[in-house]
Amino acid sequence: MKHQSLVALALFSAGALAKGPLTVEHLNQHNKVGNLALSPDGRSLVYSQTNGGFAPADTSHDLYLMQLGENRQVRRLTENSSRETAVQWHPDGKSIFFLANRTGSTQLWQLSLEGGEARQVTRLPLPINGFKLASDGKTLALSLTVKPGCQTLQCTLDAKAKEAERKDTALAYDQLMVRHWDHWLDQYREHLHVAVLGDAPVTDAKNLMADWNTNIAGISEVAFTPDNQQLVFSAKIPAVDQAWHTNFDLFQVSINGGEKVNLTADNPAWDAKPKFSNDGRFLAYLAMQKPGAEADRFGLMLLDLITGERKEVAPNWDRSISDFYFGRDNRTIYVTTQDVGQYSIYAINTSFGDVIKLYGDGYAGNLQVAADKLVFTNHRLNMPAEIFQTNADGSQPQQLTQVNAKWAEGIQFGDFEQFSFKGAEDATVYGYLVKPWNFEPNKKYPMAFLVHGGPQGSFGNMFNERWNAQLYAAKGYAVVMVDFHGSTGYGQAFTDSISRDWGGKPLVDLQKGFAHVVQAYPWIDGNRACALGASYGGFMMNWIAGNWPDGFKCLVNHAGLYDMPSFYGSTEELWFPEFDLGGTAWNPESDYQKFNPAAHADKWQTPMLVIHGLKDYRVPYAQGLGAFTNLQRKGIESRLVIFPDENHWILKPDNRVRWYNEVFQWLEKYTR
Repeated sequence: MKHQSLVALALFSAGALAKGPLTVEHLNQHNKVGNLALSPDGRSLVYSQTNGGFAPADTSHDLYLMQLGENRQVRRLTENSSRETAVQWHPDGKSIFFLANRTGSTQLWQLSLEGGEARQVTRLPLPINGFKLASDGKTLALSLTVKPGCQTLQCTLDAKAKEAERKDTALAYDQLMVRHWDHWLDQYREHLHVAVLGDAPVTDAKNLMADWNTNIAGISEVAFTPDNQQLVFSAKIPAVDQAWHTNFDLFQVSINGGEKVNLTADNPAWDAKPKFSNDGRFLAYLAMQKPGAEADRFGLMLLDLITGERKEVAPNWDRSISDFYFGRDNRTIYVTTQDVGQYSIYAINTSFGDVIKLYGDGYAGNLQVAADKLVFTNHRLNMPAEIFQTNADGSQPQQLTQVNAKWAEGIQFGDFEQFSFKGAEDATVYGYLVKPWNFEPNKKYPMAFLVHGGPQGSFGNMFNERWNAQLYAAKGYAVVMVDFHGSTGYGQAFTDSISRDWGGKPLVDLQKGFAHVVQAYPWIDGNRACALGASYGGFMMNWIAGNWPDGFKCLVNHAGLYDMPSFYGSTEELWFPEFDLGGTAWNPESDYQKFNPAAHADKWQTPMLVIHGLKDYRVPYAQGLGAFTNLQRKGIESRLVIFPDENHWILKPDNRVRWYNEVFQWLEKYTR
């Protein structure tokens, strides 16, 4: 009897320690970190943590204070049902500011780190979209949504009140854009305002661009000048052509209002993210060179405010910068960029243009810079985002948080590796492979062949909720992701190569990548493979259906482009198709017919699952409906799944569960 009890205990212990595969339900429960803000002295870090309900078993969203150093300590700062966002430190390091909706409207709050409750510091009649606090600790730059032409906030309130009295629901437009992403546009725009903090809550703010019928690019693209008397912001010049060009410029305006001076008028392409050095001598910003190209290389520009010299720093470095920060020495700029399947951190010397790689394992973001350290979030194919730290030279990397340690205890992730092969035009093409979670080398496994969107994008070493490679590995699939011609992080020429060639080199890369992994990894069964993609990846599913009809057992098309001329007439950001496909749809030299999946619909034969969000205005739902109609009329096994409350992405957790279940059932049907 005692022997049987010991055996039972041993079996129970083995079962308790056994790890299982990742599930979509479990994916929805992981904790998320973000909203990093490093203190002025670099000794403390404030970050937000959103709990997914697993460990701990709550769904709170609060702020935490971490004391950096050898004796690292974490203290929870807030416990409120509202979400705190956009954290910024007061220059004296004794308090923080954040946005929260605690009184029925999103307003600015200040919390002393010496104790006590948060104090509401704005009580504006309109919600605040974003803010920047000047180095004087008093002047606020605010992003508010108002009616163009209104000089006061009350004017916008009056316009809203009048609109509420209307009995009809009509929307009327005299120019593009009429809708964006997932909503129809109205008469209001996001404008830059200024206010000054005092003893009493701020109740009014001055609009610095009341006469402009345009939006600022966002509060993250606003900077105070060193003397705090002026602001630099990114926006498009008000005009009727905003829907078909990418010419964001940088403008400088006094905090008292008046003329808005265009600082980048000579560049007809995109200018973004102005930032001043700590000593006030330099203005740095990002700039593209090709008008109309939203995926052109962002180079780093430096304007010397003393000499007036303007130059590009490291012009021969073939990477597009995502974000950047001045080092405390004012001569080093730290940047993040996509880099051969990773999101890496580099240091650039502004005097000589030297570029040094500091970190490149996974996807690094939310970079914060101190005199002696770098702090950032990082996630990988087998790890949700955590906070990391390195020395300023990139040495001694260490993980600061373990917010998902308990969550990950019961999961066995699939091993992954990067591979390369000779693709179209004999170029080196990279990809990632994730092995099934309980891999046995003597078994044969079916393949999930994931194709990224963009098309100037990448499926790299990242933890993605929407296209999580580990979920496919958890179902017993070998997961293959090829960064075909047009992908980002491999040099600008490689990224540019997809423009005017949507169905050319990328398809060749996918075909050669498929052949490579089947040959190089004999445990992958190429005869049991399904391809999946969204957006451009969905376009590629439709393109494969007519141009590689015998390549896969099944296809999954989410938000894919089906009929290119009709896509042009119904999407919103026209600069994208006009640059990538050669102009307007009526231009006889354009590619709308050359790379039109609908023109090859007669050759379709592969079973396809079609999924679309009804609020997707980037690739409107009629594109998915058109593909499904063709499949049904041809008698091809097919299924259409519509999400009425989703846009280009699937964002709601319950919908995400349904999405993955539909996909997995489809793959199971044709690969087992």
